Amino acid sequence: MMIRTLSLLAGLWLAGGTHATEADHIHASKAWIRLLPGNLPAGGFVVLENHGDQPASLRAASSSIYADVMLHKSSTTGGMGRMEMVDNLTIPANGKAELSPGGYHLMLMKASKPVNVGDTVKLSLQFSDGSTLNTDFIARPANTIDGAESPSGHEMDHSRH
Repeated sequence: MMIRTLSLLAGLWLAGGTHATEADHIHASKAWIRLLPGNLPAGGFVVLENHGDQPASLRAASSSIYADVMLHKSSTTGGMGRMEMVDNLTIPANGKAELSPGGYHLMLMKASKPVNVGDTVKLSLQFSDGSTLNTDFIARPANTIDGAESPSGHEMDHSRH
């Protein structure tokens, strides 16, 4: 009887240990940070692909470099740009979600030390089930569009950021 009980407990323990988390199904790519001059907040952008059969929900992010990291969404209505903090971003099952300029993004504020172009900053992406995905973000200059410098070399207007 004792061996049977131990076998059952071991089986339950192994089954519980093999449960994949939301972060286990997410692949992050094209992760970059748009640096702005002075103490202005930076923007974090990344492509998140969900290879799981269930949607995943990005709920927060954190960094050892930035004191505050918030999930925001930019939008334009009636010619007016606005930005608002959001509680989560759903990454559909077997789909993807992009954090990109003009849409969802991470607002990175209060850097504890200077971040320079070319630096790598590790961000911990936190999902609704409590799992995390540590992701390296490459710092890019302010005139960057979708991770590459703009062809004109002119800086973009970030007054709403």
